[in-house]
Amino acid sequence: MDLVTGTTPPAPAAPPGGPHAPPAPDDPASLTVVPARHPARWAAAVAVIVLVAQFAHGLATNPVWEWGVFRDYVLSETIVQAVWVTLQLTAYATVLGFVLGTVLAFMRLSRSPVLQTVAWTYVWIFRSIPMIVQLVFWFNLSALYEELGIGIPFGPVFWSVDSSSLIGTIGAAVIGLTLHQAAYAAETVRGGVISVDHGQQEAAAALGIPRLRQIRRIVLPQAMRAILPTAGNEIIGLLKGTSVVYVMAIGELFYQVQVVYGRNGRVIPLLLVATAWYVVLTSLLSAAQYYVERHFARGTDRTPPPTPLQRARHFVSGLRTAAARSAPPLKHPGDSR
Repeated sequence: MDLVTGTTPPAPAAPPGGPHAPPAPDDPASLTVVPARHPARWAAAVAVIVLVAQFAHGLATNPVWEWGVFRDYVLSETIVQAVWVTLQLTAYATVLGFVLGTVLAFMRLSRSPVLQTVAWTYVWIFRSIPMIVQLVFWFNLSALYEELGIGIPFGPVFWSVDSSSLIGTIGAAVIGLTLHQAAYAAETVRGGVISVDHGQQEAAAALGIPRLRQIRRIVLPQAMRAILPTAGNEIIGLLKGTSVVYVMAIGELFYQVQVVYGRNGRVIPLLLVATAWYVVLTSLLSAAQYYVERHFARGTDRTPPPTPLQRARHFVSGLRTAAARSAPPLKHPGDSR
């Protein structure tokens, strides 16, 4: 009611056409939703599928691949032994390289200028020299030092041994791979450590926790989330980098493949054998890296996503449940209906 005139204002007029009239043209409800079309994306997908199909067809039909020769050698005793040597070199260089790299990383993070300089110089030198040069150098160490001994620095030697007998071919390969890997591992570990908030160490120091225990129980577990992805790449690269030791005539995978195809002339299928084994070993390392990363991610992700194996089990369980629901009920012998 209008307080001035005392009259009641008229009710608003009903929309034309009644309550069920169609919406106005500018009403969002009247607009037709059309899904976005991506012709370029579909064209690219079709082109990729065609290229993959052509490649697969070539693998199946090209006689140069000689799949029969591949089947004969892929699990042969010579190749399996070579794979074992490759795994041994990778394991030794990985463990020793990351142990030494961790020491170098904390040397660079220390407050001692001497330790910082030594660690920085080591990383600089061993990242500058190619791996094959380092391996050849260690293989010819006996030409530089005929004897290695223990004694007083710049004084008499109490015990010595011939360097050629102390460091064999495998030992020279492990030393070269380890020292090369340690330079990269040091930077990987250092990057993970400095990614941890410095307040964590300050809080631990305020609680009176010893320095070594701070590193072992507080810093490293948190740094592992940043270390593992790069460390996984380094280990996979080291696995493939062991092929460089063929210059030392060590019977690892690539060298043994070269020996075999040098005898029978089947270059392509033997290279395919080496490729298949490297793919299998790399896939296993990638799977191990996934589960290790998942383990160290528990502190930040309380409910981690299911693993591929768990997803497969859930999918199979869902199929069984759906099949059980769709199956007709069993009739008992006494049921007359």
